[in-house]
Amino acid sequence: MAEEERIITVPLRKAMVAPRTKRAARAIKAIREHVMQHMKAKNEDVWIDPKINELIWARGIGKPPKRIRVKAIKFEDELVEVSLSEE
Repeated sequence: MAEEERIITVPLRKAMVAPRTKRAARAIKAIREHVMQHMKAKNEDVWIDPKINELIWARGIGKPPKRIRVKAIKFEDELVEVSLSEE
């Protein structure tokens, strides 16, 4: 079923450049951009698990983590599912 599966460490440096009130949202956008680049997918084909969103927002809007490890699975229909890595 799965065509390609990777564990990716996503640096979230770009989120720290954003204003304090937009850092968590910018971190989610950075994850999407990083996965799009590495899995060769389109924006609308990347699905991010809500648990990643909870992890990013856990410390509030202004203090997202510096990096995050995710598991990206690319299916035959070009859909990419991004979830937390269990490692």
